[in-house]
Amino acid sequence: MKFKKLIGVAHLWLGLASGILVVFLGITGCLLAFEKEIRNLTEPYQFVTKQDKPYLPPSQLKAIAAKHLDGRPVRGLEYAGPDKAAFAAYYDTVAYTIVAMNPYTGEVLKVKDMTKDFFRIVLNGHFYLWLPPTIGRPIVASATLVFLVMLISGIVLWWPKNKAAMKQRFSIKWNAKWRRVNYDLHNVLGFYMSWIGIFLALTGLVWGFDWFADATYYATSGGKQRPPHEHPVSKPNTEGKNTDLIADYLWAGHLLNMKETESITVFYPDLDTDPLEMGVNHRPGTYYKVDYYHYDRFSGEELPATGSYAGSFNEASLADKLVRMNYDIHVGAVLGLPGKFLAFFGSLIAASLPVTGFLLWRGRRKKKTAPQRVAQDVIFQPA
Repeated sequence: MKFKKLIGVAHLWLGLASGILVVFLGITGCLLAFEKEIRNLTEPYQFVTKQDKPYLPPSQLKAIAAKHLDGRPVRGLEYAGPDKAAFAAYYDTVAYTIVAMNPYTGEVLKVKDMTKDFFRIVLNGHFYLWLPPTIGRPIVASATLVFLVMLISGIVLWWPKNKAAMKQRFSIKWNAKWRRVNYDLHNVLGFYMSWIGIFLALTGLVWGFDWFADATYYATSGGKQRPPHEHPVSKPNTEGKNTDLIADYLWAGHLLNMKETESITVFYPDLDTDPLEMGVNHRPGTYYKVDYYHYDRFSGEELPATGSYAGSFNEASLADKLVRMNYDIHVGAVLGLPGKFLAFFGSLIAASLPVTGFLLWRGRRKKKTAPQRVAQDVIFQPA
């Protein structure tokens, strides 16, 4: 069997095996690309009127939010900007609740169970198929790996034999019969999308397989192992100091050096040995360009941390920057609105490829069996 024919057989059967999952991942990927923009249009509680007065400190907003969390502690508190609500959150492996507040007055704007949030549900489907992570994650990752192989094999099959065939491979013949249009939709759109799809697949595999994440880090770091994310340890509280007051003081210090377009999040410790953590996001709406700071919860002393999410983004290595950027690359947010459109249409075309591919396969099967049926009709036709 010739190499290209062998590639074609593999492309066909891999496509038939993974088609439904690829359609699902493509459609959910379309929704996630514009999550931020859709939330801004449908969730008015995210916004407040900017006031010429200081924010309430974290300790006050934390106390207000705690009244709406049924005795559960505030894990994090975000100040999203001068015209945005502040968000307090409780989260664990099962529950996730947010409390949106006016950062100037403390007025509670919304209490929301995020386990029932539309985009949270979509995200869990996209990552885990709504199954336990230990089951859903490898299934999604395996389908993504198959999709990557199909993209590469599709480029091989698309590649024209000569220059005369080149022009045909770049355009869709809209005035042809529907089977020819379907053929062009699969091949032409598949080729254009493949270069976006490769990035979608690679970033998806970073989440899906630890071995792939480790190999990617090894390759981009020049042969280094991916470091574990380990929080530093706070010293014992020997002087009776209050963690909330320490957090207020550190938060105020960061706020003095921030721009209005930036946001800050305070992450409160869970255990007595946990540090206080603060994240200053230089590009709200994305997740990668955040500087993370760790402090002793009782003394306020800055503590060194390890891992890809420790310290300043600008001072991080290339490999660590890519770890932080992975989600924003996956949904196109790293390139702003143009990148989101690329991710959206890339995901949409990816969802269409199994459909157009299945129609191609079905059409060819019918074409092969049609002469046989005609012959049988002639042979068994009554005299």
